[in-house]
Amino acid sequence: MRLKYSIFACLLLHSNIVAQDRISLDTVSVTATKYEKATKYISESIAVVDEKTIEDKNILNVQDALQTIPGVIAESTSNSPSPKLIIRGAGLKARFGVREIMVMKDGIPMTDPDSFTRFDFIDMQDVSNIEVQKGPGSINAINSTGGVIQLITKSVFEEDKNRIKFGVGNENQRNVNIKLREKLDENNFVSLTFSKRKTDNSWRDNNEFDTTQATLKYGYIFKDYSSIENEISYTESNLNLPASMNQTEFDEFKRSKEQHNTSYAWQNSARDSKIFSFSSKYEKEIGDLLLKPRLYFNSWEHFHPVTGLINDSDDNKVFGTDLEFNISHNLFKQDAMFVGGLTLKMDRTKDAKKYEYRDYSTFGGRISKTLSNEKGSLANIEDSKTTLYGIYLMESFKINDDLGFDISTRVDKLKFDIEGNEISKYDYPTGKYISGQGEYNIDNSFTLLSSKLGSSYAISDFTNVYASVAFANQAPTTSELDETSDLKKSSSTNYEVGVKTRTNNLSYDLALYQNYVDDEIIQIKDASGNSIYDNAGKTNKKGLEFNLSYDLTSTLEVGGSYSYSKFKFDKFNEKVWANLVSRDGNYLPSIPKNQYALYLAYNQNGFKTRVTTRTFGSYYMDNANTQKYEGYKFITDLMIGYEFKAHNIQLNVNNLFDKYYASEASKDTGSGVSYKAASPRMTMLTYSYKF
Repeated sequence: MRLKYSIFACLLLHSNIVAQDRISLDTVSVTATKYEKATKYISESIAVVDEKTIEDKNILNVQDALQTIPGVIAESTSNSPSPKLIIRGAGLKARFGVREIMVMKDGIPMTDPDSFTRFDFIDMQDVSNIEVQKGPGSINAINSTGGVIQLITKSVFEEDKNRIKFGVGNENQRNVNIKLREKLDENNFVSLTFSKRKTDNSWRDNNEFDTTQATLKYGYIFKDYSSIENEISYTESNLNLPASMNQTEFDEFKRSKEQHNTSYAWQNSARDSKIFSFSSKYEKEIGDLLLKPRLYFNSWEHFHPVTGLINDSDDNKVFGTDLEFNISHNLFKQDAMFVGGLTLKMDRTKDAKKYEYRDYSTFGGRISKTLSNEKGSLANIEDSKTTLYGIYLMESFKINDDLGFDISTRVDKLKFDIEGNEISKYDYPTGKYISGQGEYNIDNSFTLLSSKLGSSYAISDFTNVYASVAFANQAPTTSELDETSDLKKSSSTNYEVGVKTRTNNLSYDLALYQNYVDDEIIQIKDASGNSIYDNAGKTNKKGLEFNLSYDLTSTLEVGGSYSYSKFKFDKFNEKVWANLVSRDGNYLPSIPKNQYALYLAYNQNGFKTRVTTRTFGSYYMDNANTQKYEGYKFITDLMIGYEFKAHNIQLNVNNLFDKYYASEASKDTGSGVSYKAASPRMTMLTYSYKF
């Protein structure tokens, strides 16, 4: 696939499937360029998941909203808000959580300065729509080359009905959600969202989950029509993380449809969190100038038993501000917008402790199985501070009515300051606890650049073509620096062209890209089960993404998405035991070449139904490309519901045909394979009432 031919393919596709007499309003993005702009005119690939889709699919976890977007891999190994997210290969290195992808809520970063994101404290039942920007160079992306996920909740100023919602399902699923909003007077507004969820996941060991979340918003409109919106939220989340399976156990899981008594040593992994957050957003217009400063703070604690050690950290603070401004003006006798701002964020942790497991059995001197997650001897204590500050600028303008440009850049400075004392550690080769290195100090900093030049051209009233080139850096994370302090930042350069069409009954997007990455940070899973990190010399990622929706009638809609990914190492020497082995020309693991989804939605006279099916192609399980996992086919979700005035009742069935497959399959540098099971059929009946 050569990009120089791609624009002709775009135009050919457009001419074959679009009739030229149909025009409609486009979906509006409110985040891609930091001001409202129809997605058709945005010179990059962007996907929008709207409120109706979120409601129809009864989306409770973010991965359920993203898993049919082309170029996005969104899977959960724990059937909870703990997904693995990959956008165009970025995020692949994450051992847990989400890396290399910027996640924001209402313009407030949820992602830590070192690119780590926790989804525990995001209540999807408070989210009205989601925007996904793919690839490097976004003005919103801080230390994130994979793209940006923006979660948009309903503003306290938006008129909305109150709602109460109840849901029950198999595996003892329970869900309660209450949303209240009140206009106190012409200037004062308040809203409250409360959610409580639980599920037992009894089909496998150690996978119970429950969460309680509350969000209070207060807004005030001043006499000069400026406004301030404040949000306070609290989350308590308790999640047990299930064990991995070897090949024999995975085969037994597919046969018996349950996962019990696996041989994995770490049977008592978990992540229990308590999170308090506050944010404040102010907007004021002064002529053509719009000021949009934001302040935010969160405090969190977690108890997190993982492989080898138990993390227990209860003094973690995040402080940040984003001082944004927009200036509307004229350029080339056309409307233009200049956006700029300053970012400052600090993530501070004190007395973070790691403990040995207290209760475990041994075999041959190795830890063979944990018996509880009770803490044993103190293994490590650490203080860390991560600071980030930066500046961003963007100009969006048009030469004439048809041709527009977006030019953006940002520069960020990221600094790590880590001090600790490693008393003991888990030694992967021997499988036992040994003496640690003692006191240590890591002091490192990175200058991160991000820029993009994009252009969009209207070839008709309903179709635009675009082209862009973007560049961004990605720094290693604090946990990766703990392992290898000499890791270098990676550099990602992306070339992309595409076409977007919007008519009254047809919408489609086609994108083709080529992404060159130097010094990409790669996860290596050694034969002892340890994840280590190294810089690959060069990787080359080529891809095609297509998304389409079509209204067959006023009541029946069909659509689908497809992505083709060809991601290879151009140059990479992987450390295997004491030797370096060339992986040049190999495919990156865990990324299928082909991935697609189809859906059909029907809505008439209150009755509604939606069927979605997705297929995930085969992929290599290791950097050496020695073994493939077959992927999965036609995992189907069904919704049937009925709305009558203020009442809504619907049945959602995920994995309708109860297929048993792996959400993640990997292989280490030896011969060990590991599988993490996807959820079997899950059914929930939900009733909601608006008042």
